[in-house]
Amino acid sequence: MEAGKISGTAILPAGSTIPGREEVLGQAIPFDRARWLSLLPDSGWWPGELDACPIVAGRARVDRSTVFDISRRADTVEGRRHLLTAALVWGSGTKARSVARHARIFTSSSVSDIDAHLAAALGVLRQEGAIRAYFAFNNDDRIKFLGPAFFTKVLYFAGHDRPVGSWRPLILDSVVARSLRVADAEVKWPRGGWTTPRYSRYLSLAHDLAGEAGVLPDQVEAALFSHGRHLS
Repeated sequence: MEAGKISGTAILPAGSTIPGREEVLGQAIPFDRARWLSLLPDSGWWPGELDACPIVAGRARVDRSTVFDISRRADTVEGRRHLLTAALVWGSGTKARSVARHARIFTSSSVSDIDAHLAAALGVLRQEGAIRAYFAFNNDDRIKFLGPAFFTKVLYFAGHDRPVGSWRPLILDSVVARSLRVADAEVKWPRGGWTTPRYSRYLSLAHDLAGEAGVLPDQVEAALFSHGRHLS
């Protein structure tokens, strides 16, 4: 079977096309640097790579590849801060309300608590893999206002290309869940608040499809996201 083509699965319609990896890595989101800098604990949370992002139609745009580059420093306190900021920036866009909502984590928890929970959850990711790290972020190492839609972005960028165990971490947000809610008839997929077993099921289904199609799992995630947008 040609890579990127599928014959029909539990989670994507037959005939769906899975995007190439370069297309996935190039997925770029506009952002407002000044808006974010006004909401961070201090300028030290801002990764310098974001200042080198290209300007398109008057807006800086950050792609997945850049956030992956930033994630390679996640073995230090500063690196984890930069990864968190970059994941939030990439996932939020430019709307003031969206940015302010996602930046609430910085006023709702102390810097020391955020640092401690990031270090603990990403340590679990490195040692035990994606499912245990999801559980950590969703329970003992929960950061207030950093829900699954965004902590899975942190896990994805930190671990997809350096996997531990059988499954690579993937982003699970409301758009991906919308695809799963329509296609996966065996379980109920809520709009948010997904449990660890739901995340485990998602990774299992996505990895099975990736193996069938001869692609990486984040290409399946991107296809699910695209399909979910059409369903809205």
